[in-house]
Amino acid sequence: MPWLKLLHITSVIVWCGALLYLPAAIAAAAGPDRAAAFEGPRRHVLRAVFTLVATPAALLAIGSGTAIFVFYGPLAPWLIAKLATVSLLVLGHAACGALILRAESDTGGGVRGRCWAIAGTSLLWLAGIAWLVLRKPF
Repeated sequence: MPWLKLLHITSVIVWCGALLYLPAAIAAAAGPDRAAAFEGPRRHVLRAVFTLVATPAALLAIGSGTAIFVFYGPLAPWLIAKLATVSLLVLGHAACGALILRAESDTGGGVRGRCWAIAGTSLLWLAGIAWLVLRKPF
């Protein structure tokens, strides 16, 4: 089943890239030129990246990771820690969606600071997941 691992790794890379891109793009769109960012053809770009790229990649990553676990491996303590960290990443994904909705609305205040907080914590969680997968510490 190497194709399953390839699907998992590819979808994880796309999902992680989207989770690091989205907060920066949301913060830029919620900046001083906020009105121009949500007009014309650029109006639906953030939502499209979230719904057409990040969310399907997240579902593929979670689904293929679950299939790998079911087909290949016993339950190990490092895997439990990794799954807990992935659940935090899912919360970051949901927070990006909420920030997109908030930035699109008229009450877009405070979005930029939250974007950088989500980007920082997502990066921290991604580093933790990579460490757990590569090191398998326990």
